[in-house]
Amino acid sequence: MKRLVARKLAEIKDETRAREAVRHVLSENFLAEEKIDREVKSLLLDHAKLIKDSASDYKRLFTMAKTRLARERGFTL
Repeated sequence: MKRLVARKLAEIKDETRAREAVRHVLSENFLAEEKIDREVKSLLLDHAKLIKDSASDYKRLFTMAKTRLARERGFTL
């Protein structure tokens, strides 16, 4: 926060409240990303046999599916 203030990108009157707000936003962001991760894992698990039979790379499919779900939901990774 000190960098934001020093660069005059933010004006903070109550540093304690500002820190709490930042923590809240970051926490919500992490929870949203974890939810996307769980959904992608579930989706890939539902199609595990097809993925195995096609010799697809799980990590690559996970990344592609996660990126697509995030984009559909307006979430920035």
